[in-house]
Amino acid sequence: MKKKLTKSRSNVVFTGTLAGVAEYFAIDPTIVRIIFVFTTLVGIGSPVFLYIVMAILIPTDRSPKNNDYGHNNKYNRNNDYRQKNSRPRKEAEKVNEDDWSDF
Repeated sequence: MKKKLTKSRSNVVFTGTLAGVAEYFAIDPTIVRIIFVFTTLVGIGSPVFLYIVMAILIPTDRSPKNNDYGHNNKYNRNNDYRQKNSRPRKEAEKVNEDDWSDF
């Protein structure tokens, strides 16, 4: 299957453009974001203009791939994760108010 440059659906900060570029080159999206911020602050070229052009031109990934959490719904992924891994809360121990020997 041929690799295609698309915006990321599972790792989105603003538009998913930088994460899509990172997925295309198989590197960590954080590295691409750091390089983008560094080049923007240093003023090499015009990274902000390039980002806007890429955000407009690069298509969104429309494949039905699952995200890192195992399902497609990006809005409820944290709630599902908490429900699967939740365990009952531990009850607090009752404190005897007469025992202030630590102070």
